[in-house]
Amino acid sequence: MIDRLENIAKFCPEDVRLLGMDVGKKTIGLALADSAKGLATPLLTIRRTKFTKDIKELEIVIRDYDVGGYVIGYPLNMNGSEGPGCQSVRDFSHEFERQISEGLRPEGGLWVALYDERLSTASVESFVDESVDISRRYAKEKGITDKLAAQVILQSALDFMQLSATK
Repeated sequence: MIDRLENIAKFCPEDVRLLGMDVGKKTIGLALADSAKGLATPLLTIRRTKFTKDIKELEIVIRDYDVGGYVIGYPLNMNGSEGPGCQSVRDFSHEFERQISEGLRPEGGLWVALYDERLSTASVESFVDESVDISRRYAKEKGITDKLAAQVILQSALDFMQLSATK
């Protein structure tokens, strides 16, 4: 199941960890949520090469952390419309779903939520500028920006789901 989070939040698998992904052309930032889905933590950044190699690296993370669902940043335009980046993320999501190993697929299939990532990188860059004694360039080169952006995306999605559950 791949769709925007607001359409599939109620189908989120329970008592599993979620993996947040900030998918870029050169990197994939990763963040991990606890099984209670309350807190997102930055994890690591994968340097992209070929899609099959990227999947192998993702599968290691999925196994090591017993991941049961996914939140992928969805780069909407500032006005909320879908731009070319959205198609790229949808393509990645469908290929991810297609290529992930059978042993890593839950019985009901993969749950992949696309979630608005507007300003996630900008907020991370602002944080780096104001709070950390490193440059934006260094943070980007070391993968810090990408995994922190994944954390922002995933935490926002977790907050959205908690808020939706109380309505």
